[in-house]
Amino acid sequence: MANKALLVGINKYKIPGADLNGCVNDVTNMRDILLKFFGFTTKEIRVLVDERATKKNIMERLKWLVGGAKAGDRLLLHYSGHGSQVVDRDGDELKDRMDEIICPHDMDWDGNFISDDDLHALFANISKGVNLEVVLDSCHSGTGTREMLAIKGLPVELSFKPRFLPPPVDIACRADEDIDVRRLLKGGNPMNHVLFAGCRDNQTSADANIEGSYNGAFTYYFCKHTRETQGTIARSELLKRVRASLKFNGFSQIPQLEAPSAEKKKKVLE
Repeated sequence: MANKALLVGINKYKIPGADLNGCVNDVTNMRDILLKFFGFTTKEIRVLVDERATKKNIMERLKWLVGGAKAGDRLLLHYSGHGSQVVDRDGDELKDRMDEIICPHDMDWDGNFISDDDLHALFANISKGVNLEVVLDSCHSGTGTREMLAIKGLPVELSFKPRFLPPPVDIACRADEDIDVRRLLKGGNPMNHVLFAGCRDNQTSADANIEGSYNGAFTYYFCKHTRETQGTIARSELLKRVRASLKFNGFSQIPQLEAPSAEKKKKVLE
């Protein structure tokens, strides 16, 4: 049995005004629980942050993640950074649907992003029996919501920033019809694909100051409850506790778990 994890956290973006604060902390937080509670070694975890987290580097590490995977292997992808949407294209024709994307450090709107199609192509042929766990702390919203909610116990100026990167006007204007929004990692093999997402499709994920340091709110509570249970908690119960903590602390996002029913009853990476 082999273990592989790819952790990507991007605070710094080439696009002006797009920088975040808590994504690198998310990576170190997730790395810590993998080492302490899930039996990973340092050699089995690859990390990309900020300027090194280019599209080219992320795609190369993703190929490493899934390359040669066999039944019994445990694979984990954690992404913390901006998410967005672009109109799906078929050749030169525009289609009335959207592609979910994650935004690398060198993100631009002319194709330098990673779409659901890119990830689906990488993950679609993974062998049955491979445990692929995907944890996404980014926004899956096409609305560009800019809600700013104060966190309980913190002054208003420490409210959070949503992890959604709005497209420029010319890109956004292409989506002027009814849109069939599709989730990142559409399709996939239901036998080995487990997806934790930081929020619903129409919500934003928070980049927040929590107890004096910036974190992704979803990743923070995901790791917190994993530590409290030493990694023995079932996925469905972990989701329940993370949702409760977010709600109690004033966050409106509602994390999602997409997996077959039997997998929801198992522990993370089980």
